[in-house]
Amino acid sequence: MAKIDYYDLLGVSKNASAEEIKKAYRKMAIKYHPDKNPGDKSAEEKFKQVSEAYDVLNDEQKRAAYDRYGHDAFDPNRAGFQSERRSGGGGFQDPFDIFREAFGGDGGIFGDLFGGRAKRRSTQQDGADLRYDLEISLKEAFTGVEKLLRYDRHVGCTHCGGTGSEKGSQPETCLTCHGSGVLTMSQGFFAMRQTCPDCNGTGMKIVNPCRACQGAGCIEETTKTKIKIPAGVTHGMKLRLNGFGESGVRGGRGGDLFVVVFIKNDKQFERDGDHLHCTLSIPFTLAALGGEINIKTIDGEAVLQIPAGTQPDAILRMRGYGMPSFSTNNRGDQLVHIGIEVPKKLTSEQRAKLEAFALSLNGGEKNWFSKFKDSFQ
Repeated sequence: MAKIDYYDLLGVSKNASAEEIKKAYRKMAIKYHPDKNPGDKSAEEKFKQVSEAYDVLNDEQKRAAYDRYGHDAFDPNRAGFQSERRSGGGGFQDPFDIFREAFGGDGGIFGDLFGGRAKRRSTQQDGADLRYDLEISLKEAFTGVEKLLRYDRHVGCTHCGGTGSEKGSQPETCLTCHGSGVLTMSQGFFAMRQTCPDCNGTGMKIVNPCRACQGAGCIEETTKTKIKIPAGVTHGMKLRLNGFGESGVRGGRGGDLFVVVFIKNDKQFERDGDHLHCTLSIPFTLAALGGEINIKTIDGEAVLQIPAGTQPDAILRMRGYGMPSFSTNNRGDQLVHIGIEVPKKLTSEQRAKLEAFALSLNGGEKNWFSKFKDSFQ
Protein backbone atom coordinates (compact mmCIF):
# COMPACT_ATOMS: atom_id res chain seq x y z
CA MET A 1 0.00 0.00 0.00
CA ALA A 2 1.38 3.40 -1.01
CA LYS A 3 2.22 5.67 1.91
CA ILE A 4 0.39 8.97 2.33
CA ASP A 5 2.43 12.15 1.97
CA TYR A 6 3.62 13.26 5.43
CA TYR A 7 2.60 16.87 4.84
CA ASP A 8 -0.90 15.76 3.80
CA LEU A 9 -1.16 13.55 6.89
CA LEU A 10 -0.57 16.54 9.18
CA GLY A 11 -2.55 18.94 6.99
CA VAL A 12 0.30 21.44 6.54
CA SER A 13 2.04 22.95 3.53
CA LYS A 14 5.55 21.94 2.45
CA ASN A 15 6.94 25.29 3.64
CA ALA A 16 5.29 25.04 7.08
CA SER A 17 7.38 26.17 10.03
CA ALA A 18 8.46 23.82 12.81
CA GLU A 19 5.91 25.39 15.16
CA GLU A 20 3.10 24.92 12.62
CA ILE A 21 4.06 21.26 12.21
CA LYS A 22 4.11 20.76 15.96
CA LYS A 23 0.69 22.37 16.42
CA ALA A 24 -0.78 20.25 13.62
CA TYR A 25 0.64 17.07 15.14
CA ARG A 26 -0.70 17.89 18.60
CA LYS A 27 -4.19 18.34 17.19
CA MET A 28 -4.08 15.07 15.23
CA ALA A 29 -2.46 13.12 18.08
CA ILE A 30 -5.18 14.17 20.53
CA LYS A 31 -7.88 13.25 18.02
CA TYR A 32 -6.56 9.77 17.26
CA HIS A 33 -4.93 8.86 20.58
CA PRO A 34 -5.83 5.26 21.58
CA ASP A 35 -7.06 6.41 24.99
CA LYS A 36 -9.68 8.56 23.26
CA ASN A 37 -10.58 5.80 20.83
CA PRO A 38 -10.49 2.56 22.84
CA GLY A 39 -10.71 -0.50 20.62
CA ASP A 40 -10.65 1.54 17.41
CA LYS A 41 -7.91 -0.04 15.30
CA SER A 42 -8.25 2.53 12.50
CA ALA A 43 -7.69 5.39 14.98
CA GLU A 44 -4.67 3.58 16.43
CA GLU A 45 -3.20 3.15 12.95
CA LYS A 46 -3.85 6.81 12.18
CA PHE A 47 -2.09 7.78 15.43
CA LYS A 48 0.97 5.80 14.34
CA GLN A 49 0.92 7.37 10.87
CA VAL A 50 0.78 10.98 12.11
CA SER A 51 3.48 10.20 14.71
CA GLU A 52 5.69 8.81 11.96
CA ALA A 53 5.07 11.93 9.88
CA TYR A 54 5.93 14.20 12.81
CA ASP A 55 9.08 12.21 13.61
CA VAL A 56 10.38 12.98 10.11
CA LEU A 57 9.17 16.55 9.60
CA ASN A 58 10.24 17.67 13.08
CA ASP A 59 13.85 16.66 12.38
CA GLU A 60 15.76 18.98 10.02
CA GLN A 61 17.95 16.23 8.54
CA LYS A 62 15.12 13.75 8.11
CA ARG A 63 12.88 16.43 6.64
CA ALA A 64 15.54 17.48 4.15
CA ALA A 65 16.01 13.86 3.08
CA TYR A 66 12.25 13.37 2.78
CA ASP A 67 11.82 16.56 0.73
CA ARG A 68 14.48 15.30 -1.66
CA TYR A 69 13.69 11.59 -1.93
CA GLY A 70 10.20 11.15 -0.44
CA HIS A 71 9.49 7.89 1.39
CA ASP A 72 12.44 6.25 -0.39
CA ALA A 73 14.74 8.20 1.90
CA PHE A 74 14.00 5.73 4.70
CA ASP A 75 13.74 2.51 2.70
CA PRO A 76 16.47 0.17 4.06
CA ASN A 77 16.38 -1.84 0.82
CA ARG A 78 17.16 1.15 -1.36
CA ALA A 79 20.79 1.78 -2.24
CA GLY A 80 22.41 5.13 -1.58
CA PHE A 81 21.01 5.76 1.91
CA GLN A 82 23.35 3.65 4.03
CA SER A 83 25.25 6.68 5.31
CA GLU A 84 22.02 8.35 6.43
CA ARG A 85 20.85 5.24 8.27
CA ARG A 86 24.17 4.83 10.05
CA SER A 87 24.09 8.45 11.19
CA GLY A 88 20.63 8.07 12.63
CA GLY A 89 18.80 9.75 9.76
CA GLY A 90 16.50 6.81 9.06
CA GLY A 91 14.04 4.77 11.08
CA PHE A 92 11.28 5.99 13.37
CA GLN A 93 10.78 6.36 17.09
CA ASP A 94 8.08 4.82 19.20
CA PRO A 95 4.96 6.97 18.51
CA PHE A 96 4.42 7.35 22.25
CA ASP A 97 7.94 8.73 22.70
CA ILE A 98 7.09 11.23 19.97
CA PHE A 99 3.84 12.08 21.76
CA ARG A 100 5.72 12.72 25.01
CA GLU A 101 8.26 14.90 23.21
CA ALA A 102 5.63 16.99 21.44
CA PHE A 103 3.52 17.56 24.54
CA GLY A 104 6.36 18.07 26.99
CA GLY A 105 7.02 16.22 30.23
CA ASP A 106 5.51 12.77 30.31
CA GLY A 107 2.77 13.66 27.82
CA GLY A 108 -0.07 13.00 30.26
CA ILE A 109 -0.50 9.26 30.65
CA PHE A 110 3.09 8.40 29.66
CA GLY A 111 5.61 7.86 32.41
CA ASP A 112 9.26 6.89 32.25
CA LEU A 113 8.92 3.39 30.86
CA PHE A 114 12.51 2.58 30.17
CA GLY A 115 14.58 3.73 33.13
CA GLY A 116 16.35 0.37 33.35
CA ARG A 117 13.10 -1.60 33.48
CA ALA A 118 9.53 -0.89 32.48
CA LYS A 119 7.35 0.97 34.95
CA ARG A 120 3.61 0.94 35.10
CA ARG A 121 2.05 3.83 33.28
CA SER A 122 -0.30 6.13 35.11
CA THR A 123 -3.95 5.80 34.16
CA GLN A 124 -4.36 9.57 34.55
CA GLN A 125 -4.77 11.64 31.42
CA ASP A 126 -4.75 15.43 31.35
CA GLY A 127 -7.48 17.19 29.42
CA ALA A 128 -6.76 19.13 26.24
CA ASP A 129 -6.87 22.92 25.98
CA LEU A 130 -9.68 24.44 23.91
CA ARG A 131 -10.00 27.66 21.89
CA TYR A 132 -13.05 29.94 21.63
CA ASP A 133 -13.18 32.83 19.14
CA LEU A 134 -15.24 35.74 20.50
CA GLU A 135 -16.25 38.78 18.42
CA ILE A 136 -17.14 42.04 20.16
CA SER A 137 -17.77 45.64 19.06
CA LEU A 138 -15.33 48.53 19.50
CA LYS A 139 -17.75 50.08 21.99
CA GLU A 140 -17.67 46.86 24.06
CA ALA A 141 -13.88 46.88 23.92
CA PHE A 142 -13.98 50.47 25.24
CA THR A 143 -16.32 49.82 28.17
CA GLY A 144 -15.53 46.17 28.90
CA VAL A 145 -18.30 43.60 28.73
CA GLU A 146 -19.46 40.31 30.19
CA LYS A 147 -20.23 37.58 27.66
CA LEU A 148 -21.91 34.19 27.95
CA LEU A 149 -19.89 31.46 26.24
CA ARG A 150 -21.53 28.27 24.99
CA TYR A 151 -19.38 25.42 23.67
CA ASP A 152 -19.03 21.63 23.66
CA ARG A 153 -16.33 19.83 25.64
CA HIS A 154 -15.60 16.49 27.30
CA VAL A 155 -16.23 16.40 31.05
CA GLY A 156 -15.76 13.69 33.64
CA CYS A 157 -18.46 11.04 33.65
CA THR A 158 -20.57 11.50 36.79
CA HIS A 159 -21.91 7.94 36.65
CA CYS A 160 -18.50 6.33 37.21
CA GLY A 161 -16.71 9.31 38.70
CA GLY A 162 -14.34 9.40 35.76
CA THR A 163 -12.87 5.93 36.39
CA GLY A 164 -14.37 4.35 33.29
CA SER A 165 -15.54 1.35 35.31
CA GLU A 166 -19.10 0.54 36.24
CA LYS A 167 -19.95 1.16 39.89
CA GLY A 168 -18.65 -1.61 42.13
CA SER A 169 -16.02 -2.64 39.58
CA GLN A 170 -12.30 -1.87 39.55
CA PRO A 171 -9.74 -1.95 36.72
CA GLU A 172 -7.36 -4.89 36.72
CA THR A 173 -3.71 -5.15 35.74
CA CYS A 174 -3.44 -5.88 32.04
CA LEU A 175 -2.23 -9.46 31.54
CA THR A 176 -0.96 -8.76 28.03
CA CYS A 177 1.66 -6.16 29.00
CA HIS A 178 1.79 -7.02 32.74
CA GLY A 179 0.96 -3.45 33.64
CA SER A 180 3.73 -1.75 31.63
CA GLY A 181 1.36 -0.36 29.00
CA VAL A 182 3.69 -1.26 26.13
CA LEU A 183 4.75 -4.26 24.12
CA THR A 184 8.32 -4.61 22.85
CA MET A 185 9.02 -6.60 19.69
CA SER A 186 12.50 -7.33 18.35
CA GLN A 187 13.56 -8.19 14.82
CA GLY A 188 17.25 -8.43 14.06
CA PHE A 189 18.97 -5.26 15.19
CA PHE A 190 15.69 -3.37 15.50
CA ALA A 191 13.38 -3.18 18.49
CA MET A 192 9.96 -1.58 18.28
CA ARG A 193 7.74 -0.57 21.15
CA GLN A 194 4.05 -0.05 20.70
CA THR A 195 1.15 0.71 22.96
CA CYS A 196 -0.54 -2.32 24.38
CA PRO A 197 -3.69 -2.93 22.30
CA ASP A 198 -5.57 -4.48 25.21
CA CYS A 199 -5.20 -1.62 27.71
CA ASN A 200 -4.41 1.26 25.32
CA GLY A 201 -1.18 1.98 27.16
CA THR A 202 -2.58 2.45 30.66
CA GLY A 203 -1.36 -0.85 32.08
CA MET A 204 -4.84 -1.41 33.49
CA LYS A 205 -7.79 -3.07 31.81
CA ILE A 206 -11.39 -2.09 32.45
CA VAL A 207 -13.25 -5.37 32.74
CA ASN A 208 -16.68 -3.85 33.31
CA PRO A 209 -16.94 -0.56 31.38
CA CYS A 210 -19.25 2.20 32.59
CA ARG A 211 -22.51 2.06 30.66
CA ALA A 212 -22.70 5.87 30.48
CA CYS A 213 -19.25 6.59 28.98
CA GLN A 214 -18.36 3.10 27.64
CA GLY A 215 -15.15 3.13 29.65
CA ALA A 216 -13.83 6.47 28.38
CA GLY A 217 -14.20 8.16 31.77
CA CYS A 218 -15.69 11.27 30.17
CA ILE A 219 -18.71 12.34 28.13
CA GLU A 220 -19.39 15.28 25.81
CA GLU A 221 -21.68 18.02 27.02
CA THR A 222 -22.50 21.65 26.25
CA THR A 223 -20.90 24.05 28.73
CA LYS A 224 -22.08 27.56 29.51
CA THR A 225 -19.86 30.01 31.34
CA LYS A 226 -19.51 33.79 31.64
CA ILE A 227 -16.34 35.72 30.98
CA LYS A 228 -15.54 39.35 31.76
CA ILE A 229 -13.81 41.14 28.89
CA PRO A 230 -11.73 43.97 30.40
CA ALA A 231 -11.88 47.53 29.04
CA GLY A 232 -9.11 48.25 26.56
CA VAL A 233 -8.83 44.68 25.26
CA THR A 234 -7.07 44.57 21.89
CA HIS A 235 -7.78 42.65 18.68
CA GLY A 236 -6.40 39.10 18.87
CA MET A 237 -5.80 39.15 22.63
CA LYS A 238 -6.08 35.75 24.36
CA LEU A 239 -7.84 35.39 27.70
CA ARG A 240 -7.37 32.16 29.67
CA LEU A 241 -10.00 30.37 31.75
CA ASN A 242 -8.23 27.76 33.87
CA GLY A 243 -9.90 24.36 33.97
CA PHE A 244 -12.57 25.14 31.36
CA GLY A 245 -11.03 22.99 28.62
CA GLU A 246 -11.43 19.22 28.27
CA SER A 247 -11.68 17.46 31.62
CA GLY A 248 -8.89 15.16 32.70
CA VAL A 249 -9.54 11.43 32.83
CA ARG A 250 -9.07 9.30 35.94
CA GLY A 251 -7.75 12.15 38.05
CA GLY A 252 -5.83 13.97 35.32
CA ARG A 253 -5.63 17.77 35.26
CA GLY A 254 -8.29 19.59 33.28
CA GLY A 255 -7.32 21.64 30.25
CA ASP A 256 -7.83 25.38 29.88
CA LEU A 257 -10.08 27.45 27.64
CA PHE A 258 -8.37 30.18 25.61
CA VAL A 259 -10.75 32.92 24.48
CA VAL A 260 -9.41 34.85 21.50
CA VAL A 261 -11.02 38.30 21.18
CA PHE A 262 -11.76 39.75 17.75
CA ILE A 263 -13.00 43.36 17.48
CA LYS A 264 -15.41 44.19 14.65
CA ASN A 265 -14.72 47.14 12.35
CA ASP A 266 -16.45 50.33 13.47
CA LYS A 267 -18.26 52.63 11.00
CA GLN A 268 -16.96 55.81 12.60
CA PHE A 269 -13.63 55.03 14.26
CA GLU A 270 -10.45 53.28 13.20
CA ARG A 271 -8.31 52.03 16.07
CA ASP A 272 -4.55 52.45 16.25
CA GLY A 273 -3.34 51.07 19.57
CA ASP A 274 -5.03 53.23 22.20
CA HIS A 275 -5.75 56.03 19.70
CA LEU A 276 -8.90 56.45 17.59
CA HIS A 277 -8.99 58.02 14.14
CA CYS A 278 -12.05 59.61 12.55
CA THR A 279 -12.87 62.06 9.74
CA LEU A 280 -14.82 65.32 9.98
CA SER A 281 -15.90 67.66 7.17
CA ILE A 282 -16.31 71.32 8.16
CA PRO A 283 -17.48 74.41 6.19
CA PHE A 284 -14.63 76.33 4.57
CA THR A 285 -15.73 79.43 6.47
CA LEU A 286 -15.18 77.63 9.79
CA ALA A 287 -11.80 76.44 8.57
CA ALA A 288 -10.83 80.01 7.65
CA LEU A 289 -12.29 81.84 10.66
CA GLY A 290 -11.94 79.12 13.34
CA GLY A 291 -14.49 78.28 15.99
CA GLU A 292 -16.09 75.36 17.78
CA ILE A 293 -18.01 72.33 16.56
CA ASN A 294 -19.61 69.35 18.32
CA ILE A 295 -18.14 65.98 17.42
CA LYS A 296 -18.97 62.38 18.35
CA THR A 297 -16.55 60.46 20.56
CA ILE A 298 -16.46 56.78 21.54
CA ASP A 299 -18.38 57.55 24.74
CA GLY A 300 -20.59 60.49 23.77
CA GLU A 301 -20.04 63.95 22.34
CA ALA A 302 -17.46 66.70 22.87
CA VAL A 303 -16.57 70.18 21.59
CA LEU A 304 -13.69 70.41 19.13
CA GLN A 305 -11.80 73.68 18.75
CA ILE A 306 -11.08 74.55 15.10
CA PRO A 307 -8.09 76.89 14.81
CA ALA A 308 -8.40 79.76 12.30
CA GLY A 309 -6.74 78.89 9.01
CA THR A 310 -7.17 75.11 9.34
CA GLN A 311 -6.07 73.45 6.11
CA PRO A 312 -7.58 70.45 4.28
CA ASP A 313 -6.23 67.09 5.61
CA ALA A 314 -5.18 68.69 8.88
CA ILE A 315 -5.23 66.35 11.90
CA LEU A 316 -6.57 67.75 15.17
CA ARG A 317 -5.81 65.89 18.37
CA MET A 318 -8.37 65.47 21.17
CA ARG A 319 -6.31 64.30 24.12
CA GLY A 320 -7.81 61.65 26.39
CA TYR A 321 -10.73 60.80 24.09
CA GLY A 322 -9.34 57.51 22.77
CA MET A 323 -9.39 53.93 24.11
CA PRO A 324 -8.45 53.05 27.68
CA SER A 325 -5.05 51.42 28.05
CA PHE A 326 -5.28 47.75 29.01
CA SER A 327 -2.39 48.00 31.45
CA THR A 328 -2.82 51.54 32.86
CA ASN A 329 -5.60 53.97 33.77
CA ASN A 330 -4.67 56.30 30.89
CA ARG A 331 -6.65 56.85 27.69
CA GLY A 332 -5.38 57.40 24.19
CA ASP A 333 -6.31 60.33 21.95
CA GLN A 334 -8.91 60.90 19.27
CA LEU A 335 -7.31 62.08 16.05
CA VAL A 336 -9.68 64.04 13.79
CA HIS A 337 -8.81 64.18 10.08
CA ILE A 338 -10.27 67.40 8.66
CA GLY A 339 -12.02 67.72 5.32
CA ILE A 340 -13.26 71.04 3.93
CA GLU A 341 -16.77 71.47 2.58
CA VAL A 342 -17.05 73.83 -0.41
CA PRO A 343 -20.57 74.92 -1.39
CA LYS A 344 -21.57 73.56 -4.81
CA LYS A 345 -23.96 76.46 -5.54
CA LEU A 346 -23.76 80.14 -4.59
CA THR A 347 -26.34 82.85 -4.86
CA SER A 348 -25.37 85.92 -6.83
CA GLU A 349 -25.04 87.88 -3.59
CA GLN A 350 -22.80 85.22 -2.00
CA ARG A 351 -20.64 85.04 -5.10
CA ALA A 352 -20.23 88.81 -5.26
CA LYS A 353 -19.13 88.96 -1.63
CA LEU A 354 -16.62 86.12 -2.05
CA GLU A 355 -15.17 87.72 -5.18
CA ALA A 356 -14.88 91.00 -3.33
CA PHE A 357 -13.08 89.18 -0.52
CA ALA A 358 -10.72 87.54 -3.01
CA LEU A 359 -9.93 90.90 -4.60
CA SER A 360 -9.24 92.41 -1.19
CA LEU A 361 -6.31 90.07 -0.63
CA ASN A 362 -2.85 91.58 -1.13
CA GLY A 363 -0.48 91.10 -4.04
CA GLY A 364 0.02 87.54 -5.22
CA GLU A 365 -2.89 86.31 -3.10
CA LYS A 366 -5.28 88.06 -5.47
CA ASN A 367 -6.57 84.84 -7.03
CA TRP A 368 -7.00 83.04 -3.68
CA PHE A 369 -10.68 82.26 -4.18
CA SER A 370 -10.18 80.80 -7.65
CA LYS A 371 -7.31 78.62 -6.44
CA PHE A 372 -9.29 77.55 -3.37
CA LYS A 373 -12.34 76.67 -5.44
CA ASP A 374 -10.30 74.83 -8.08
CA SER A 375 -8.56 72.68 -5.46
CA PHE A 376 -11.86 71.02 -4.57
CA GLN A 377 -13.17 70.37 -8.08
